[in-house]
Amino acid sequence: MSVNYIRFFSELTLDDLPLVGGKNASLGEMVQALASQGVPVPEGFAVTAEAYRELLSVNKLTGKISAEMQALNPDDKDDLATRAKRVRGWIYDAKWPADMISQLHQAYGRLQAESGLGDQLSLAVRSSATAEDLPNASFAGQQDTYLNIQGEADLLEACKRCFASLYTDRAIHYRIDKGFDHDQVALSIGVQRMVRSDLASSGVIFTLDTETGFDQVVFITAAWGLGENVVQGAVDPDEFYVHKPTLAQGFEQVLKRHKGAKKIKMVYASAAAKSPVRNVPTSRAEREVFCLSDADVVTLARYAMIIEQHYSAQAGYTKPMDIEWAKDGLTGELFIVQARPETVISQKNKAIQRDYRLAAPPEFAPLVIGRAVGGKIGQGQVRVIKDLSELSSFKRGEILVSDTTNPDWEPIMKMAGAIVTNRGGRTCHAAIIARELGIPAVVGCEHATEHLTSGMDVTVSCAEGEQGKIYPGLLDIDITETDLSDLPLPATPIMLNLGNPELAFAYAHLPVAGVGLARMEFIINAIGVHPQALLDYEQLTDQPLKTAIGERIRGYESPQSYYVQSLAEGIATLAAAFYPKPVLVRFSDFKSNEYANLLGGSLYEPEEENPMIGYRGAARYIDADFAPSFALECQAIKQVREKMGLTNVNVMVPFCRRVNEAQAVVSLLNQLGIRSGDQGLKIYMMCEIPNNVLMMSAFAEYFDGFSIGSNDLTQLVLGVDRDSAKVAASYDERDPGVKKMLQMAIEQAQTLGKPIGICGQAPSDYPEMAEFLVHLGVSSMSLNPDSVLTSLPKILAAEQVNA
Repeated sequence: MSVNYIRFFSELTLDDLPLVGGKNASLGEMVQALASQGVPVPEGFAVTAEAYRELLSVNKLTGKISAEMQALNPDDKDDLATRAKRVRGWIYDAKWPADMISQLHQAYGRLQAESGLGDQLSLAVRSSATAEDLPNASFAGQQDTYLNIQGEADLLEACKRCFASLYTDRAIHYRIDKGFDHDQVALSIGVQRMVRSDLASSGVIFTLDTETGFDQVVFITAAWGLGENVVQGAVDPDEFYVHKPTLAQGFEQVLKRHKGAKKIKMVYASAAAKSPVRNVPTSRAEREVFCLSDADVVTLARYAMIIEQHYSAQAGYTKPMDIEWAKDGLTGELFIVQARPETVISQKNKAIQRDYRLAAPPEFAPLVIGRAVGGKIGQGQVRVIKDLSELSSFKRGEILVSDTTNPDWEPIMKMAGAIVTNRGGRTCHAAIIARELGIPAVVGCEHATEHLTSGMDVTVSCAEGEQGKIYPGLLDIDITETDLSDLPLPATPIMLNLGNPELAFAYAHLPVAGVGLARMEFIINAIGVHPQALLDYEQLTDQPLKTAIGERIRGYESPQSYYVQSLAEGIATLAAAFYPKPVLVRFSDFKSNEYANLLGGSLYEPEEENPMIGYRGAARYIDADFAPSFALECQAIKQVREKMGLTNVNVMVPFCRRVNEAQAVVSLLNQLGIRSGDQGLKIYMMCEIPNNVLMMSAFAEYFDGFSIGSNDLTQLVLGVDRDSAKVAASYDERDPGVKKMLQMAIEQAQTLGKPIGICGQAPSDYPEMAEFLVHLGVSSMSLNPDSVLTSLPKILAAEQVNA
């Protein structure tokens, strides 16, 4: 009786994993279960693991390969390379059994007919190991993939080479590291109609944030051409995030985006070429735009959520997924070409928080900046590796610096103290392996191999947000570890002070009741251009300035849309991280000297002797010169709440000196569509000027609540500039006069029935201040991220004293 060596995806489910491996079983599962839900998967078939075993058996290779592996010294790179090459040669030379060739011929013909492409059919041939894509192993790129395969002869050759790739140096080493028995791991092959993404784009999707494990977003990477460049890290891709809860509610919006360099793309080669695919440079136009529309991003996010929900329902728990997608440039259709469980970040114990940070601000600027992978800091001597021939020179603990990495480098990657690459995004090979190994990596640096030289001592920091930085020297590092599983929480709500969206997902798991102070200035600083300069862009006469601004706004509909969209995405990221908990966004509170530092700022900002008490806060918003810029901030808030569905965002007005300013600014907000009560919106006021306390009952007519800015309030009560070394010793939040002001503010707000919180360091720096505020019944305390865990015991103790 003949054995069936071919199984079409439409015949497969996850139950067939031992027969066809994780990738093929997953493709079959999606074809069978998810096509009805609109998830498109190109048809194809699997060459089973039985075919692999039969090929070895018929050619009497099973025992020979087993003996070769048993004799292997895995720590001897030369021995590994020699034996691996020998085994691959045996498989290359193996003769196909006649019935296997016959079945492959029939399957190929069926696929030609069903696709309607006939001889024009192009195939992707991918490995699917029977121990692959398991929860504790990613097998990222361990076996080979062959693209744009045409014709039966080339298909047979690609299948043979795919089988042989089970014995590359990297694959052998990986199995040894993971404890897999070589004899127990077999290889199935997935043969799938290729999507013409060489004419469009492709990439990878994760149903969580790959750096923090935050699972309320879909993370999509995209680049022009075939997807192999994204997977292998040969290109710096575009990145997009979509927020799952609001997408499920019907808000079809991109949460945030990052434009990658996308300097090359993989396309089909000519018929006469040695390889069926090749890399070509992208055009300037391709590099300057996103390679996916927002509509396509949302569609892919929907597919990803459907896939995750299906696999999670089967598993009985949330199962984050790692998905590959491609867009057909001929039809415009989007396809899912692979899906597998995410195997690294989702396996980490989220109850244990390890925080890395530099013990002191670096004295020198970073040598290189790129995309951070993970949140750790690594140190060591640089070792620049340019090609495979140099791998043997690498020593344990060194910082691996290269143009890019590929799976052949895995044996030395696990020895590295950190990894730095010129190319690649946060879903590339180097990033995936670095996460699995638990080491920091900085990818997409462009010029790392030029600015870093072998033998240099460096510190590789991935603990400062999305940007990874490589500093000269071995800097001091602080590491703290906290078990969050049984952390008791105080009755007084603890909020977070946070303005940097890049850190939002990393802090989302902290035991807080939301964000009590989200500073808009962090986002504006990242935008880097004075809003009025964007409004006046067409009229600017300073050509170098106009050119510099033009570089930033390229790809956006207008200069104003660049500002509004960037601001909205930053605010939305903060809101999404803590959704549905409240996030209180403070309108811009830059002072004139700070606004002047932005591109074009010097054209619009006055020179003030004391900007601290000058042109800032509410006075700006109602001033005719700044009102158009303030309107852009309000547009961003409306976009976040109304178009993106993040109605957990509330707003706060800073530095409102007098009651008539309060009346004017609230009237202006209403004109701009920001109204208290609309979809639950609350408008707060910073209580940071003595007049805010003295006239609180009058201010309360215009605001829904207050937040005490203890830093400015202390300065203005004591008349002390805390930044002046000469008088800084007199700055003290514990001064009786300051405490009296705090008491007056909190007691008045309570009498008026208005919530009043506090943001500032006082309760975390001084236990007696925490006790004092708890005793007064403050509505909430908003703390900096590094103070939350250290302050909880103090606040709990204060509550016990006051019980």
